[in-house]
Amino acid sequence: MLVVLKPGTPESAAAGVLTRLRMAGLAVHRTEHDGRVRIAAVGEPGAMDWDDVAKWPAVESVSKLARPFKLASRAFHPHDTVISVGRVAIGGVQLAIMAGPCSVEGEEQVFTIARAVAEAGATVLRGGAYKPRTSPYAFQGLGEEGLKLLRRAADANALAVVSEVMEPQLVGLLARYSDILQVGARNMQNYALLREVGHSDKPVLLKRGLSNTIEEWLLSAEHVMAHGNRQVILCERGIRTFETYTRNTLDLNAVPVVKELSHLPVIVDPSHGTGIRDKVAPMARAAVAAGADGLIIEVHHDPDRALSDGAQSLRPEQFVELVRQIRTIAEVLGRTV
Repeated sequence: MLVVLKPGTPESAAAGVLTRLRMAGLAVHRTEHDGRVRIAAVGEPGAMDWDDVAKWPAVESVSKLARPFKLASRAFHPHDTVISVGRVAIGGVQLAIMAGPCSVEGEEQVFTIARAVAEAGATVLRGGAYKPRTSPYAFQGLGEEGLKLLRRAADANALAVVSEVMEPQLVGLLARYSDILQVGARNMQNYALLREVGHSDKPVLLKRGLSNTIEEWLLSAEHVMAHGNRQVILCERGIRTFETYTRNTLDLNAVPVVKELSHLPVIVDPSHGTGIRDKVAPMARAAVAAGADGLIIEVHHDPDRALSDGAQSLRPEQFVELVRQIRTIAEVLGRTV
């Protein structure tokens, strides 16, 4: 249920409402909008007499949160969530540009790419140290050594870091080096992992699963938020359809749909969404035009020799040109890069 308090309600009275709801065994989550405290009370429907709650002196209204994703919904939190990471605010007027290699391969590689993407306008360095690969014989990443290199390269170029966490027991390690914890498409419904990142104080980049609906995606975000971490960034990265020409089918419909349903920022991954280098730029441009809050793009200075995903990685000069184009589109939409 959604309990909205009257404007100007003293903090003591608001705290009293929260306490009474908790005493009924409900999980209580608070936000504010338009000068009013808004409370999502989640739990057994019959735990309270809601007609009686509506008569409490501090309460303005009581209504049902109809969506199964409660905390991620606009009904609970009507205005856009903005998540600050380093020098970028994800979800605000400024578009977040995350870029870097699929995998951290070595010091020279990651420092070269970090410098190139920073000079082009990226604010977050992406890179995998632990790699979930379809084949067990493919390069699996450098582990903690890769995280150390990623952190050093990012710090040298005033960038934040996003890197994927694959297992609950690795959350603490990833959080030591990364500013954003990425939950990959294969782990979107790994509830043990969602619970663990939900206990973290680091923002979570949640990629949509390969075959998941928008509602399932938002419910995965709900798992993270229900455990205390409301800093969730959604990432559309393509879904599996009958089409085989591209690696995935990039679902740009999801951007305006999710922006209507949820207050969480949405970014797009055109690299995994297409899997083809010369298709990345057009889909990146389309994503920004559709209202995405940012992009995450794979860039490699020598993609033909990349240990993973070279075929979809932009060369630095291609990335420079793409950012130039994105700036132009962003300006039309009243946004910046």
